[in-house]
Formats: sequence, structure tokens, C-alpha cells
Amino acid sequence: MNSLLIFGLLIFLMLTGMPVSIALGLTVLTFLFTMTQVPIEAVALKLFTGIENFEIMAIPFFILAGNFLTHGGVARRMIAFATTMIGHWYGGLGLAGVMACALFAAISGSSPATVVAIGAIVMPAMVAQGFPKRFGAGVIATSGALGILIPPSIVMVIYAVATGGSIALDPEGKRVLSASVGQLFMAGVVPGLMLASMLGATTFYRAWKNDYPRMPKATWGECFKAFRESIWGLLLIVIVLGGIYTGAFTPTEAAAVSAVYAFVIAVFVYKDMTLKDVPRVLLGSANMSAMILYIVTNAVLFSFLMTSEQIPQRMISWVASSGFTWIEFLLFVNILLLVAGNVMEPSSIVLITAPILFPVAVSLGINPVHLGILMTVNMEVGLCHPPVGLNLYVASGVAKMGITELTIAVWPWLLTMLIFLVMVTYIPELSLWLPRMLGML
Repeated sequence: MNSLLIFGLLIFLMLTGMPVSIALGLTVLTFLFTMTQVPIEAVALKLFTGIENFEIMAIPFFILAGNFLTHGGVARRMIAFATTMIGHWYGGLGLAGVMACALFAAISGSSPATVVAIGAIVMPAMVAQGFPKRFGAGVIATSGALGILIPPSIVMVIYAVATGGSIALDPEGKRVLSASVGQLFMAGVVPGLMLASMLGATTFYRAWKNDYPRMPKATWGECFKAFRESIWGLLLIVIVLGGIYTGAFTPTEAAAVSAVYAFVIAVFVYKDMTLKDVPRVLLGSANMSAMILYIVTNAVLFSFLMTSEQIPQRMISWVASSGFTWIEFLLFVNILLLVAGNVMEPSSIVLITAPILFPVAVSLGINPVHLGILMTVNMEVGLCHPPVGLNLYVASGVAKMGITELTIAVWPWLLTMLIFLVMVTYIPELSLWLPRMLGML
């Protein structure tokens, strides 16, 4: 009954149009003051200790790095490099857009930033070359979702933070720790490359079927020149992932390094930004960081309420008594997250559901890293369908198209993403192979 009251109140507040972060906080405070004897001091203490987490610092740094790169000409050079490599294939510019999104995702950590940075350049070029606007918008809106799967990923950091304080026991009764940010980053590499390849294959097939334009094949000299100009941006991928794998620095330190590096190459190497532009980028990053961290703060309180009412433990008992297998449970998780993606944005979904699903998944023998990648892929799908798909709204602004028309445009790629979601769900090794190979599991 308490569970129904909590979630009923939360859903009611969100249906009024209230921001998710405020709805979370009001739900917790209302329930604690009217239905429990928890002292207000405990709430205040949990509020501060819950966000006193070193890994949370990675979020504003990755946002800052992404904004420097978005405004600093890195995206334009990556598109030029991708175009020289595969622009002569069917749908060349579309394929270059997918490849550029994958490369930019590996240095930004944000899907909307990837859509803006790549879409603003690729979309006008595709229309000018004779591609239908719907085709270009579908490619960019869905490929931009790679921003949260290919590491570094802000959603993965949020998952690690959300499950960090949870206590979970495997089927043998042994305690299992939550996935670390480093493990999740490495686990996202293979699925990220695989999804990029599948989106590219869908793009190629539709371009071949409709005989869309191809670009002249670039010479080796042009390829080398484009690579040389984009090398400073590509090096950031090596610095972040190489630094984490070798132990040179933690994921949070990698985020700080990437922010400083992005600033240096945008202002002093590429010189597409001036020092006068820096305060504007800092302010924009601070605004976005504050929004996410405010959601994190209220979600910490919500997680505290879940634990206080022993809701995860009751879910474990219910799953055990119902005879659920891990296959059926993951199907339930996918349906739950896809439905949630219709009404909420990724950060809120992960922060609310991860602390509840994590102990139940572990009790069924599901690896926390596998669950993290599964949730991330679900968030990708949610970004690309209405009514609150953030990528759709960003792509709508870039392509100057209505949401309804854009929804129709993305369906072939969205179907590809759903097929990929099934693969990631039921083939755990796609997520676990690389971190296990690197000795991280």
C-alpha cells in the first residue's frame, strides 16, 4: 500500500506539469511527514551525504568538455574526416553523419550535444546535396543517441551514482557491489560500436534502395589532411579511455582532464573560440549541470525513502515467490523503461528506477554492468521517440521540422535500435566481454 501511495503521488505531481526534480522532493517530504516518524534531521543529513560523492563531479566536467567541443570547431573537422573515409558510399553524407556522431559521442558524453554539433553541419549539407530532409533528420536524431552509450557517458555516471549505496545479494547470498564508472565505460565500447554499425547499415540500405547521392572518392592526400586536422579531437578519446584503463586517473579525473584539454584545443589550437566566448560556455555548462545535480539531489531523497520503506527488499521477495527467471525479469525491465521513456527524460528515469531494479537484478544473477548498459540503451531509445524524446526536439530545431513529421522520419532507425536492445538484453557478453578481457570484472 505504501508503495502504491508513493508512486501514485509521484505520478500525480508529474501529470500536473511539475518538474520531475520538484515532484520527487515533494513526494518524499509529503510521505515522510504524514506517514512515518523519520526526523527532519535525518532527511537533511541524507540530502548532503547522498550527493557527497566524488563520481558526481564527473558530470559537470563532461558537460563542460562537450560544450567546448561543440563550440570549438571539433565537430566540423570530425565530419570532414568521416566524409573523406566513407563519403563515396551510398548515402555518403548520411554515413559520414553516423560516423561523426560516433566519434563525437566518444568525447562529449551527451546525446543532445552530439545532435546539435553534428546535425547543424551535416543537415544543411545533405539537403543541398539532394537528400530528402526526412532522411537526414532520421539519421542525425538517432545516431546522436550514441552520445550516451559510447563512453564517456553522463547517463552511465548517473547509474553508478544511483546504485552506489545499494546493498545487493546474489543467488548464493554473497554481497555484490554496484558497477563502477570505469567498468561501465569499458562495457559501453563494444555495444556502442555495434549500434553505430547497425545504424550505418540501415542508412546505407535506405540510400542504396532509393539511389541517394554519393560523393566523389577522396584521395589519400585528402584523407590524411582531414585526419591531421581532426587529430586533436580524436586524441581526447585516447586520453580519457586510455587514462582510465591504464589507471593513470579515475573517471572523475578523466572528466576534469577532458574539460581542460577541450578548452585548450578549442581556444588555442583550433582558435574557433576566443577567450571572450569562454564565459558564455561556462555559464551554459553551469546551467545544465545545476539542472542535473538538482534532479540527483532529489532522487537521493527518493532512494532514501525507498530504502526506508524496504521497497527493493519486498520486490525481491515478490520476484522470488513468483518464480521469475532473469529472462522474464529483463523483459519486464525493458517494458518498464520504454514506458517511462514516454513521460520522463533519461537522468530522472535512471535515478528513480536503478536503486530499485539493481538489488532485484543481482538476486537473479544479473551482472550490475549488464544492467547498466541495458538501461543506457533503453534511455537511447527513449531519446528518439515522442512525446518527450529530447533528441527529437533538438533535431526538430536543427532540421526545421515538426515533431510528427520527424517521428515518421526516424522509425527505420528506431526499429534498428529496438532490435539492438533485444540483442543487448539477452546476450550479456556484448556488455561484459571487454571489461572481463581487461581484468575489470
